[in-house]
Amino acid sequence: MNEQTITIIGLLAGTLTTLAFVPQVLQTWKSKSTKDVSLNTFLMFCTGIFLWLIYGLFKQDIAIILANFITFILASIILGLKLKYK
Repeated sequence: MNEQTITIIGLLAGTLTTLAFVPQVLQTWKSKSTKDVSLNTFLMFCTGIFLWLIYGLFKQDIAIILANFITFILASIILGLKLKYK
């Protein structure tokens, strides 16, 4: 497999896993309820995503950088709403 195909696969994977957070962000935003969201889970998740972003920057891998940057923003919104709407 060539490098371009591998990058496309990475971008598609990142797009799908990132977009999976959009419905949760919208639902949390609309309902203003985060009772079913685990604070510890989202703290660990945001930390892990941030570390993946740093890793992607070091590796200069656009698929890892883009997916984790956008996922970090979406997950951080959920985390922020969790802290706001305790």
